[in-house]
Amino acid sequence: MKRREFITLLGGTAVAWPRVARAQQPAKPVIGFLSGASPDSYAPIVAAFRQGLKEVGYVEGQNVAIEYRWADGHYDRLPDVVADLIRRRVSVIAALGTPASIAAKTATSTTPIVFTVGSDPVQLGLVESMNRPGGNVTGMTVLTTELAAKRVEVAHELVPTATLIGLLVNPGNPITEDMIRASQVGAATLGLQLDVLQASTEAEIDAAFAIFVQRRAGVLVISADSFFNSHLERLATLAIRHRVPAIYDTRVFATSGGLMSNGGDYLDSYCLAGVDTGKILKGDKPADLPVQQSTKVELIINLKHSASRCRSRC
Repeated sequence: MKRREFITLLGGTAVAWPRVARAQQPAKPVIGFLSGASPDSYAPIVAAFRQGLKEVGYVEGQNVAIEYRWADGHYDRLPDVVADLIRRRVSVIAALGTPASIAAKTATSTTPIVFTVGSDPVQLGLVESMNRPGGNVTGMTVLTTELAAKRVEVAHELVPTATLIGLLVNPGNPITEDMIRASQVGAATLGLQLDVLQASTEAEIDAAFAIFVQRRAGVLVISADSFFNSHLERLATLAIRHRVPAIYDTRVFATSGGLMSNGGDYLDSYCLAGVDTGKILKGDKPADLPVQQSTKVELIINLKHSASRCRSRC
C-alpha cells in the first residue's frame, strides 16, 4: 500500500472512531414528572425535587431528562397524561399528590413509581405496607390528614369567639372524606360546628367564599389539595377581600398573602422523592425502598396580614 493511501485510510478511520463512540453512549434516562396541579405555583416544589435528584448524582439536562406533565386541577385528565408518559417509556414516574399517585398506580404495574401523598398509602391501595411496599411503587407521606383536627384547633385559637368554622374541600380528591372526618372530630372535641364547602373550579372557589361570608362563619380552614395549591394567590386574595381569617396547610399560602399555614414540610418530602427517584435510576427496586414519612411540621403566620386585620377591626 502506498504511503499516501495509508495516511488517507488512517485519517478516515480516526474520523470514524468518535462517531462509533458517540453511538455507543447510553441515552439519558427520562423521568416522568406527574402532577394534578399547574406549574405556576410549583417552582419551589420542582426545585426541591431536583435538589433530591442532585444529592444522588443526577442533574437535569446533564445526565437525566424530565418530562413534565400537569393536569391543571382537572383530575379526570390524569389517566390520559399517565398513558402518554408510559408510551414514551420513561424510566420512572414521580407522581406528586394523591390524585396523580393513584392514576399512576392504576395505569401501570411495571414502570417504577415514586409518590408523594398526604394520607395513608396503604389505605389508598398504593403499597402493601410502609416497610415493604411491594410491586413497582414507593414514596413519601406528608402530615396532612393527621393534622386536619389540629388545623381546626389552631383556627379556634385564632378566632376563639367563632362557633362555626368553614372547611373548604375539593370533592374530586380521594382523601377529602378522610379530611372531613378528621376535621369533624376536631370540631366536635371543641364543641364547634363545621360547615363543609366544596370547590373544584375557580368559579366554585368564588362561590364558596361568598357562602362562607353569608353564613357568618368565623374562620376558614382550607383542605390540602393540588388544585388549591394551583390557586393559592386567588385563595389568599379572596380571603383578604372578604376579610376572612383563613388557614391552609402550606407556607406558600401565607407568603402569597394568606393569614396562616399549618402543615407538613412539603419541600422536604419532595426532596426525598427526588432522592428515591435517583436511587431507582441507579438500580434500586421500589419494592425494596420503604415508604418514608416527613415528620416536619410548620406553623407560619403572616404578620403583615394579621396586623392589617387588627387595624381594620380597631
